Amino acid sequence: MVIETWKDIKGYEGIYQISDLGNVKSLYNNKHGLNNEFKIIKASIDGQGYAQCVLCKDKVQTKYKIHNLVALNFLNHKPKKGFVIDHINNISTDNRLCNLQIITHRENLSKDKKRTVSKYTGVYWKKQTKKWRSMIFVNGKSEHLGYFFNEQEAHNAYKKRLATI
Repeated sequence: MVIETWKDIKGYEGIYQISDLGNVKSLYNNKHGLNNEFKIIKASIDGQGYAQCVLCKDKVQTKYKIHNLVALNFLNHKPKKGFVIDHINNISTDNRLCNLQIITHRENLSKDKKRTVSKYTGVYWKKQTKKWRSMIFVNGKSEHLGYFFNEQEAHNAYKKRLATI
């Protein structure tokens, strides 16, 4: 039996709660002023494939990605440049706490092996050119380092540029 743990959403205490299974509920007072009634909020999917919901406070509606709410409230994640909330199993709608981790953007790019067959970070097989492509992200911008016949050469180009950062 799975036990679902609920926490008030930071900034929306007493109004909304999030669970460690990625569910969001709206609390509302019954006629006796008690918060013993609730409604599970149905998530929608945004254009990137992530589950999101709309929370309302003081007549202001704000959209939130559910994995961000889980990380904020269960992992005490504070958004910081260069770090992302990763879905361990690569299913962007699986927002269970056990499926989320905070990693660097660079780790996230190299972890997803669906995009490349290279074992090296920053090295990708370019089908159109039939060569290995080397690229690196610096200050949020990608830098193309070249096309190579050999995977190791592409990796060496990446390592050489990384050493200069």
